[in-house]
Amino acid sequence: MRAMLIANPKATSTSRRARELLVRACAGDLDLVIAETGHRGHAVELARDAATDGYDLVIALGGDGTVNEAVNGLLSAGTAVPPALAVLPCGSANVFARALGLPPDPISATRVVLEALRAGRYRTVGLGAARPGDGPERYFTFCAGVGLDAEVVREVERHRGTGRKADPSLYVRTTVRHFFRGTDRRRGRLTLEQPGRPPKSGLFLAFISNTSPWTFVGRIPVNPSPLAHFARGLDVFAIRSLRLGATLAAGAGMLLARTRPVQGRDVVNVHDAAEVTVRAERPVAFQLDGDYLGEHRSVTFRSVPKAIRIVI
Repeated sequence: MRAMLIANPKATSTSRRARELLVRACAGDLDLVIAETGHRGHAVELARDAATDGYDLVIALGGDGTVNEAVNGLLSAGTAVPPALAVLPCGSANVFARALGLPPDPISATRVVLEALRAGRYRTVGLGAARPGDGPERYFTFCAGVGLDAEVVREVERHRGTGRKADPSLYVRTTVRHFFRGTDRRRGRLTLEQPGRPPKSGLFLAFISNTSPWTFVGRIPVNPSPLAHFARGLDVFAIRSLRLGATLAAGAGMLLARTRPVQGRDVVNVHDAAEVTVRAERPVAFQLDGDYLGEHRSVTFRSVPKAIRIVI
């Protein structure tokens, strides 16, 4: 089996050990090529090349951003049967890997992936796809966001650019600071549209989920749409008020939700949608799988069933 391991050269000691373990353990099972990323978007190019060159497997050693790029590379190559994907998590949240049931550290996940490879165990999962305005469509594995959460992602990326570590405390501090000092809490400028249903306007943010949970804060799942699942359409959580009380209630609901979506007078929920569009009065922040992708006035999201094979 021909396999490509896509890895970030700025690896932690744990991910380096996982990489060495994988290389040693797979010596007799895989014809393994190691490809290191050199810039943002490089994993897209490497995974696309692997698909075009007829590889059987791509292994993504990295965080959710690396996994997202690998997925987009595999599915943009245009091959009839893209390579399967294996995930070895070594990011700050690793939401996609954890939603699949993988251990959150790369060493344990490597052992699980190796067992699955030797047993020939695969799972085909659905993805989401987002098209901003007239721009290119891009796949996402677990979530997308328009509005406040994407603004927070933008600010976190700015801090990371100065050398700050993207740990849960940075996200929490940035969210609190941006909520009180950065975002517009007076007027909701988003409208949610779904084919065949009345539009829902006056929204401040929209989370589009392809699975549950939406994200993690450390070990704690944040779960606005707990019914979201890889085997269904997309779920949406949106909110019409950023008053402090309403926001705290929604936040508490996300931390406590297990079997039903967060409820509230100012909350909008959509379950199992094939397609939704979020429009804005002016360009607003947009993120996919935790990567900031600029500001747009409209983004259309669609569900892509059975999109990719995962070793699991």
